[in-house]
Amino acid sequence: MYAIIEDSGTQIMVRPGDVIEIDPRTDGSEPKGELVFDRVLTVSDEDGKGGTVGTPYLEGASVSAEILGEKKGEKLVSVRYKRRKGMRRKMGHRQQYLTVKIGDISAG
Repeated sequence: MYAIIEDSGTQIMVRPGDVIEIDPRTDGSEPKGELVFDRVLTVSDEDGKGGTVGTPYLEGASVSAEILGEKKGEKLVSVRYKRRKGMRRKMGHRQQYLTVKIGDISAG
């Protein structure tokens, strides 16, 4: 059984027991707690052969997840340079992620 959920404009295919990284929540949810995804696009059957597709979302379908913690991604370095002007600029960025473990998928 799998589901396709939408989170922060990203579509993610999840199965029960999967551990995924998503963008951190800005609503101040607890670092250790429960998270429910209600924007479910598709849910498959138990055997994975058939399923239901929403238009765009399925009514009453949800995916529950357990928050495992926060994590920092890999550091990315960006360099700007203009020749003959003496202009050099080096910037770094490190994305924050929220690690969650997928629990129950309910089709509604």
